[in-house]
Amino acid sequence: MKAAVIVFPGSNCDRDVAVALEQVTGSPATMVWHAETDLDGFDLIVVPGGFSYGDYLRCGAMAAHSPIMRALVARAEAGTLVLGICNGFQILAEAGLLPGALMRNADLHFICKDVTLRVETQASPFTRDYRPRQVIRLPIAHNEGNYFADGHVLERLIAEDRVAFRYCSATGDIDDAANPNGSMRNIAGILNERRNVLGLMPHPERMADAALGGTDGRAIFTGILAALT
Repeated sequence: MKAAVIVFPGSNCDRDVAVALEQVTGSPATMVWHAETDLDGFDLIVVPGGFSYGDYLRCGAMAAHSPIMRALVARAEAGTLVLGICNGFQILAEAGLLPGALMRNADLHFICKDVTLRVETQASPFTRDYRPRQVIRLPIAHNEGNYFADGHVLERLIAEDRVAFRYCSATGDIDDAANPNGSMRNIAGILNERRNVLGLMPHPERMADAALGGTDGRAIFTGILAALT
């Protein structure tokens, strides 16, 4: 499996995800600077977390217009797997690869803590290695993780089984108390129509090794590897 990790000015989780990918696949990921224009030959493209362009204007708005994004959009439309984590999710939404928008957290504070999530679908390369309705623990670290979309978009996401993860209680209940940022329907991650693009706010790369405190995020990377081999 050949993976690319896009690096923007302000990315700070690019090395973390590269380490997780190499641990799972046995092959080093290629770090691709945002000014490059070619992504041919990659099986997976990761848009990592961080604060691209210092979050100026709006999170992900400037990064969505970086030179590399034209190639990324073309590869996504051709079926290449694309994973956007935290700021990466924001960038993919700004680029139009995923519907909706990520707004300021409901309490207007930066949130950095572990949260529990419920896996809502196995029907994607990213979630195939989880059990149905499995409750997992992953960390979040964001100021703009409040997912918003128009009502008809939300209903379509749900009807098409494209909500990948939802914030939940430790017992799997979806309620306001388990929602850390105000996201509509407790949404933490979504898929595109072709199911080859996933955006999520929590950080699976930070829970992909027992030395980091847990391995609940590892299944995203093993699922991708299994889907591509």
